[in-house]
Amino acid sequence: MTYTIGEIAKKLNLASSTLRYYDKEGLLPFVERSSGGIRIFQESDLNTLEIIECLKESGMPIAEIKTFIDLCMEGDATIEDRLAIIQRRYDAVLEQQKKLQETLHLLEYKKWYYEQARAAGTCAIHDTMTAEDIPLEFLDVAQKILERKQTK
Repeated sequence: MTYTIGEIAKKLNLASSTLRYYDKEGLLPFVERSSGGIRIFQESDLNTLEIIECLKESGMPIAEIKTFIDLCMEGDATIEDRLAIIQRRYDAVLEQQKKLQETLHLLEYKKWYYEQARAAGTCAIHDTMTAEDIPLEFLDVAQKILERKQTK
């Protein structure tokens, strides 16, 4: 089955302009064109478009995605190179995930902090709290904040 750019965009929940941009940047060398220059997408192109979107969402720059696609177009001789690219991206996403988890933990602490302040009507409530007043899951964050205050 074949698709127009509009049909494939709808299927992937992308803007047609995004696909045109990808084509302009050389990410779609596999896309055929009609005699009138209209892009014709095949069912088999969906997997490649999905990996392009995945790599983009992971933060990979367009130039690196192009390198990956070029390697794919070269065939099996580039499997090792493609695996190395995917492994680096995987590692980078794991690192992003770790940082986001740390950010989320701090936000959870601050949410608790301000809920306590709201209930007391003042942030000064925290000046009198002891470690026993702080939930165990936030002791690490509270300790880091206290240490920073003491070093100032």
